[in-house]
Parts: sequence; C-alpha cells; structure tokens
Amino acid sequence: MSDSNPMHCVGNRVCNIDGSGTLSCFHFLLLCPLPPAGMENETEVSEFIFLGLTNVRGLQCYLFALFLLLYMASVLGNGAVVAVVLAEPRLHTPMYFFLGNLSSLNIFYSTVTVPKMLAGFLSGHQTISFTSCLAQLHFFHFLGSSEAMLLAVMAYDRYVAICNPLRYTLVMSPQVCLLLAAATWATGFLYALMHTVMTSQLHFCGPNRIHHFFCDIKPLLSLACSSTRLNLSLLHIVTGIIGMSLFIITLLSYLYIISFLFLKVLSRESRRKAFSTCTSHLTVIALYYGTVMFAYMGPSSGSSKGEEMIITLVYSVMTPALNPFIYTLRNSEVKYATRKFVTRKLFPERN
Repeated sequence: MSDSNPMHCVGNRVCNIDGSGTLSCFHFLLLCPLPPAGMENETEVSEFIFLGLTNVRGLQCYLFALFLLLYMASVLGNGAVVAVVLAEPRLHTPMYFFLGNLSSLNIFYSTVTVPKMLAGFLSGHQTISFTSCLAQLHFFHFLGSSEAMLLAVMAYDRYVAICNPLRYTLVMSPQVCLLLAAATWATGFLYALMHTVMTSQLHFCGPNRIHHFFCDIKPLLSLACSSTRLNLSLLHIVTGIIGMSLFIITLLSYLYIISFLFLKVLSRESRRKAFSTCTSHLTVIALYYGTVMFAYMGPSSGSSKGEEMIITLVYSVMTPALNPFIYTLRNSEVKYATRKFVTRKLFPERN
C-alpha cells in the first residue's frame, strides 16, 4: 500500500513447519476502510480569496478613491459627533447618549470591512486567512445587530420624550440608559457569536473564492462542503425574529408619536419641533432596516451576487458615512454645540 495514503492497514504473518520440515508462511492483510467518496483529494481551506466588486484595474482606482472618501467621512464625521456629545454639557441627555453610541458603532462598523477592501483595490489581489475571515464575520454581525437594536432603543426614547415628557427623566434615567446600551452591545455580541461558532464547524474543502468584498455568512456558506441547512435556518429564523421584533418596536413607537402629536398637541410649532427630532432618525431607520432585512431575510438565491454586494455597501459603508450629516443638518442643538465646540478649540481666547 502506498505511503501517501493517510489510512494504514494492519497485517499479520503466520509461519508453520510441517512434518517434513518445510517452513510455510502466510501473510494476512486486514481490510482497511476506504475514505468517503470524493474525499481522497480534499484538503482543508486555510485562506480565502475575495473577488470583490470588480476585477477591472482602471475601475478599481476610482472605487478606491470613492470608498476612501466615504470611510474618511464616516470616521471624521462620527468622531466629531462623539467628541461634541462628550464635550458639551447641554448634550448630556439620553437622546445624545444613544447618538454617541450609534456614532461609535458606525466608526467600528465601517472599519471592519472598508480598510481590507481598500487594500484589495491597491494590490489587485486580496486574500484572508480562515481565522481572520471568522473574526471579520463576527465583528461585522456583532456591530450590525447592535446598531439595529440601538435604533429601536432610540425610537423608544423618542416615544417617552414626546408622549410622556413629565416622566421622561424618571423612565430614561442614567442607570436605565446604561443598562439599555449594555444590553444592546451584549445581545449583538451573542448573536454574532452564534453565527461565528456555527460557521467555524463547517468543512471547507474545495473552492476558496468568495464572491464578495468581505467574509459574510451567505457567501461563506455557499463554499462549504458540509451541510449548511442548520446555518441557513438559524440565519433566517433568528435574524427574522430579531429583525421583525425590533422593527415592530420602532413602528409602534412612531405610530404612538404620530397619533399623540395629531390628537393631543394643538400647537403647530410644537408639532414641527417634535417631528424635526424624529425625521433624521426615521431616515436612518429606513436606510438600515430596509437593506438589512432584504439582504438576510430574503432567499439565498433570489438575487445576484452584484445586487447583494450593492445592498451590503448601502448599510455598511454609505449609511455610516451619511449618519453624521443626517443627524446634524436638521438638529439645531447639535449644530449649535458643534459651532461652540469648534470655536472653543480654534479660538480659545474668545472664551
């Protein structure tokens, strides 16, 4: 038997001397099990190759410039929001506490995927190890699911502030805000951990080219040699339950807000102010929930690879870059606090 075969058979040799003095030997070979059909030449995949958005070199240069600008806008814009919220005492309220959490999430969220994608545009060829791929998958879904829950918490905060203002400071106390924020981050971590552990148990033995610009669940499952039925069931069922629950909480919060404003608030100016604090949040919700639910709750084969990547780009790259502008352009308090913060830093002698 060849030494290259990873499975070894056991043999036994028996010798006997008959009456005439002749030595007779017999060699017995025990039957060894054959490897499963199709597994003889399979090896574990140690790294993956991203096919990315395009393989046209000239187009990659333009995409590099575009996504570099979007990434810088995300980091600088969200970083500015966090700095202003921390520095300005007038913004130390539950609404801006959660906005600071959202801005921090957006910085980390875009950092999980964009720098690796930019490196691929520069090199023209991008690989990632299996361990790094799992880490990227984990942090992407950890931060993404945390953002979805945080948006629902922010909707509830607006409901309490507008519909029950007299009890707002009691209901949304600092302790409650910290608890809600911690629960949001912890639940997102556990949700991502479930998918990471389940994906790590799969057997990858053949193709290693991922039709995406980062390690996402569906593209990875399409490369697995073992059964992915449980993984897909968890993805659709758990993500569907969490997504729909958060969407219902958000929807009910704003239905109560709208009915309260039209039935209980008589002043047109008061309605305008209340709606102005909700418009930016509703815009972010529409961008985020719409794309995420289409990407993960829809059928795996219902859309092309290009469509899936474009949808992912909207909520993972474009939305984090747009959020600071969406929340500040229509918010007079944030604009005033930002001007005050910049003036204090650039012209300290005026204070």
